Amino acid sequence: MPYKDIVVFLDATCDTPPRLDLAISLAQEHGARLLGVDVSTSAAFEGRWKDQATGLQALFQSQLDSAHLDGEFRAADRSAGSWKSLYAHFADLVIATQRHETNAEVVLPAVPQDVLLSAGVPLIVLPPDWQPEPVGRNIVLAWNASREATRAVHDALPLLSRAEKVTLFEFAPPADQTESAPGLMADHLRRHGIDAELFTWPDTGDNSLLDALFSCLDRQRADLIVAGAYGHSPLFERLFGGVSQDLIHNVSMPVLMSH
Repeated sequence: MPYKDIVVFLDATCDTPPRLDLAISLAQEHGARLLGVDVSTSAAFEGRWKDQATGLQALFQSQLDSAHLDGEFRAADRSAGSWKSLYAHFADLVIATQRHETNAEVVLPAVPQDVLLSAGVPLIVLPPDWQPEPVGRNIVLAWNASREATRAVHDALPLLSRAEKVTLFEFAPPADQTESAPGLMADHLRRHGIDAELFTWPDTGDNSLLDALFSCLDRQRADLIVAGAYGHSPLFERLFGGVSQDLIHNVSMPVLMSH
């Protein structure tokens, strides 16, 4: 089942044009309506950010018209400071960018973490300075048999069904392999017409989870990670433990996360 409503967050930073390009591409691929939500703070309309902030609606509408897509532009309530004013709960998918200290003052603080943990909608989170390229051709699923990882897999099905290659990555000590049963998830995905290659890395103590994951990403030439986001900050705490902050802030490719 394709995504039918996609939200893309817009702000005054240089990360908005490539984020919008990806949103346009996915909306075209899925036949989705695209909602562009301005998540700028009041500070974005002052000083060096002003021109970009005031031009967001025109940028979005121009891209929407060129792509012949159905969509709307909306501005979030800048005084509310809550994810509830960002229209995420009306979407099948939200597209955002990792928060970065150099421009945090111009983007509402609920983006992206509060939206991810509270809205019940999957997010594609892009790294800062990401340049437009195909997303979802080669996907790595970070699997650990948790509720959150399971939710992420099912939320990503519209992308997985269109992928050229899907890899089910598991990092676990030998005692966990029967419980986590990545083969059972691979069998479930086959019922959806998705052939997933298993990539299991036993935790022998020789490599960290982060090293193992990036080795998998490199070998598979992945362009998207799918992973669960866990109850409290830092994200990925159960799956990634102490390396969670390093992953979410330093990963150099898009990540689809669900909570």
